[in-house]
Amino acid sequence: MGLINLLFRNPLVFILVAIPLLYSIIIHEVAHGWVANKMGDPTAKWLGRLSLNPIKHLDPIGTLMLLVFGFGWAKPVPVNFNNLHDTRKGLIFVSSAGIVANIILAFFSFFLLRLLSPSEVISTILYYMAQINIMLAAFNLIPIPPLDGSKILMGFSSRSFQYSLARLEPYGMFIIIGLLYLGVLNPLIAFFQWIILAFIGILLP
Repeated sequence: MGLINLLFRNPLVFILVAIPLLYSIIIHEVAHGWVANKMGDPTAKWLGRLSLNPIKHLDPIGTLMLLVFGFGWAKPVPVNFNNLHDTRKGLIFVSSAGIVANIILAFFSFFLLRLLSPSEVISTILYYMAQINIMLAAFNLIPIPPLDGSKILMGFSSRSFQYSLARLEPYGMFIIIGLLYLGVLNPLIAFFQWIILAFIGILLP
């Protein structure tokens, strides 16, 4: 779900939507760096990557992909996993941090949409925020390098499997594009949305 149709329908709303969506991928990366810093690796902090300044994070191609196709990326926050207090737990927690951040953003977007019954413009912003953060979370859960899902899987795997998975990285984006073409994200997106809306339904019956 990209924003190109919205751009042609309502350019002003497109701009209002695009800004918080760009911050969705920025917050995703900052979350990685923040958790890494808490677990013993200050690399991102030393390089000034715990900032919300978009200049430090945005990748031109990843930003374009977000706006056109509904998923994208920022420049990865550097993490030296060898600095972490526990490398295996670090792989899992640091790699999960961005995904969790996106799910939290999606939750609050849906929550405010349900709680406030806002104007059409605000509703559109919150709707796109929720949907694209769910899509970002699902996209990054794909267990193919270089995506976060592969590092989470490595945290639960043997050394030999980690090595085998890492060898896929040169071909990772081609595999990911193929999986996206086959619609592999659709069930995961639907599952995340169902979980979030069900939880909100409990909070706001």
